[in-house]
Amino acid sequence: MSHQVAVTIVAEVRPGEAERLDRLLRSMGDGLANGSVVDLATLPDLHFARFVLLEETRDLRDRPIPALLLYMSDVDVSRDRHLADLVDAGSDGLDQLYGHCEGYPESRTRETRLAYLRAHVVKEQARYFNTTGRNVRRVRQEAELRDGIEKLLDGRPDSTDRDPQSVRKAVQELVARDESLRWARGPAPGPDFGFRVKETLHFVAGVLLALLLSPLLLLIAPVFLLLLWLHERSDRAPHVPAPLERVEELAELEDLAPQNPFTAVGFLKPGIFRRLTIRTIFVALDFAARHLFNHGNLAGVKTIHSARWVALNEWRRVIFASNYDGSRESYMDDFVDKIAWGLNVSFGSGYGFPNTRWLFFDGAKDEQAFKDFLRRHLVATRVWHSAYACLTNANIENNARIRAGLQGEAEPDDARRWVQAL
Repeated sequence: MSHQVAVTIVAEVRPGEAERLDRLLRSMGDGLANGSVVDLATLPDLHFARFVLLEETRDLRDRPIPALLLYMSDVDVSRDRHLADLVDAGSDGLDQLYGHCEGYPESRTRETRLAYLRAHVVKEQARYFNTTGRNVRRVRQEAELRDGIEKLLDGRPDSTDRDPQSVRKAVQELVARDESLRWARGPAPGPDFGFRVKETLHFVAGVLLALLLSPLLLLIAPVFLLLLWLHERSDRAPHVPAPLERVEELAELEDLAPQNPFTAVGFLKPGIFRRLTIRTIFVALDFAARHLFNHGNLAGVKTIHSARWVALNEWRRVIFASNYDGSRESYMDDFVDKIAWGLNVSFGSGYGFPNTRWLFFDGAKDEQAFKDFLRRHLVATRVWHSAYACLTNANIENNARIRAGLQGEAEPDDARRWVQAL
């Protein structure tokens, strides 16, 4: 497969089983998956994955919501292939985990396990992947290529005294001689032709649909703005700091590698207006992430590897999950400083979010209120796996430039920049 796929599985935990399931998840990792129960590292096409437990709670109308076990992953293969690989690699562990969940089969075979997982797959409302078509194998190979080039240059003290074009030529000769680096002799493969055609047709269809609907959208815009104004005037979002013990617990699971996971869940503001608004926003967000922000840059933020928004409990709640570089504090700062309007649009329908103005303004600009809102809604992510946790997006992009720079001839300035990338 030439593009990445998100997989989300949501299973309801049986009454009285959440505490035991929580203990099991704690044994599987403390911020990083330790390979016990289900060894996610054995899945070669897996970028990121996590198991998360959402505790039992009550909604805004005081209706009970059962505990949920969530599995979320980003993979280079189809959803069905990934589920089959997951069952083949960790059937016993899956039995331990989902044995706490409603409807898990008592007669456990490969087929019944697969059927259960397929039945509990849910669709993401919107998703983002940093660079479409860059698979796990390529990320790892290009990191190894850079390490190999560094070793070559370290073993040749005179290399620092040679001009960049000579250094580059020496590296090209190394790659030409080393059969294990055959893959690096040509340009990196991207999405295949069929996928590109499908995406182009999807983009064109989306644009045409927007143009066709534009007269209707202009007609209803005044009504929408009036309703938005009335709802924003009535919203109540007191600034409530997150409990210190909760902040400390989450901090213990953070910064165990250059990458971190982020998982937050919250209720949507009640009412059909908010429901229709956020549904429309998610459609637009998914379209933009799929066609406009698929080359390592999410509206100015370059530290996110992948992200998704998923509606839960008949759209009463939404969960947001991402994989990003750096600390959580710098991650939040990145968004507030660069695209606060995007936070307002995508999270402003969340109950308790700082008050927005005309959807795009204020809101996250109240930095401390926004950060405390997120801290109150964060979920402890104990079982998290990254196939390349020590590589930031900047590292990955730089390694890709090094590989690309090996192809063909280079002008002196290009050769100099290539050497500097090392």
